[in-house]
Amino acid sequence: MARALVTGSTSGLGLEFGWQLAGTGHDLVLVSRDEDRLRAVAEQIRDVHDVTVEVMSVDLSDRRELERVEVRLTDPVDPVDLLVNNAGYGLRGGFLEVGIEDHEKQLDTLMRAVLVLSHAAARTMVQRRRGAILNVSSLAGYTTAGPYAASKSWVTVFTESLAMELKGTGVTATALLPGFVQTEFHERAAMSMDGLPRITWLKAPYVVEQALKDAAKGSVLSIPSVKYRTAGEMSRIAPRPLVRAMTSPNWYRRLQARSVERSRRRASRRNLRAPWQREDDAL
Repeated sequence: MARALVTGSTSGLGLEFGWQLAGTGHDLVLVSRDEDRLRAVAEQIRDVHDVTVEVMSVDLSDRRELERVEVRLTDPVDPVDLLVNNAGYGLRGGFLEVGIEDHEKQLDTLMRAVLVLSHAAARTMVQRRRGAILNVSSLAGYTTAGPYAASKSWVTVFTESLAMELKGTGVTATALLPGFVQTEFHERAAMSMDGLPRITWLKAPYVVEQALKDAAKGSVLSIPSVKYRTAGEMSRIAPRPLVRAMTSPNWYRRLQARSVERSRRRASRRNLRAPWQREDDAL
């Protein structure tokens, strides 16, 4: 039976990866900071699927704790066949509004952990001539929306480079670049996304299903949905001044302003027609 290690596995895409992989018969190694939630998720999966679920409570931004996961990936007795580097989070506030320690901790999770775990997994998998690495990046990496976007740009380029180096070894590397996905990500970062049209959102089960299919085919880039593949291509070829104007860190403030203005317009058109209103008031 194949085994998958998933980081950030107690919420969002990571949780969905765990459930879908268990549903396809994979044993699991679930990695997350929240030990209580981690054990609860593992128990729920075991109750539904006949798979083995290991748990590792680890803060991936801590280099010594990260080493525990690195060592687990090199275990020759119970090898990991699929690594899903999913852990990540956003910060509340702009670059200058957030302390540099918080930025460093975020980048250690988004970049250093991906680098270290990919290195450990790839070297071990190449020896067995079998395995896959799936790094969760983002279409935000094509934008100029602050350090988070810059880190996702790095993940995409790193994964593309790794895929080329692994060519012919029996091991593949895939970068998942989703757009806006309905998960806890934005809520945890205190970001209200009410100004976005409903059509821009993707469901987590669909994103994960497509990502696993693309990883199984050995695709280097996985961009679920035609609309986001189109948006990704446009972002890559668009003039950089245009990209900066449309996706600078101020985009979130513009989104909030748009949401407020839309609510005002709706309110101005709404007729309550309450029983205490006079006929001329409701017109």
